[in-house]
Amino acid sequence: MSELASIEAEQRGATLLLRISGEIDVSNARELSAAIEAAVPNGILRIVMDLTDITYLDSAGVKLLLQLADRLRARRRKLRLVVPAQAPIRAVLELTGLPRLVPLDDHLEEEAGSP
Repeated sequence: MSELASIEAEQRGATLLLRISGEIDVSNARELSAAIEAAVPNGILRIVMDLTDITYLDSAGVKLLLQLADRLRARRRKLRLVVPAQAPIRAVLELTGLPRLVPLDDHLEEEAGSP
């Protein structure tokens, strides 16, 4: 995967916590999407994506999140995003209307499995 972004996965019961850091743009969105798909094992009911450490997100990154939300919804899986209120990408996500489709949390709960 591109040096622009990194991904860490941690399974907590039926929830998968994905921590993504760096930049998501047209140069790495496709690779990152494939890495996310590969990180999600069977049996996972919820995915919490911690985007706290994302420093840049362009339209390709927003598209990645929208497509991921659609694929997970079709598989009856839930997606939540963690994006602090002061994060630079929060305004971008709110302008796109993404919070109407995917819940945004300001911080990561102690248990990622919380609804």
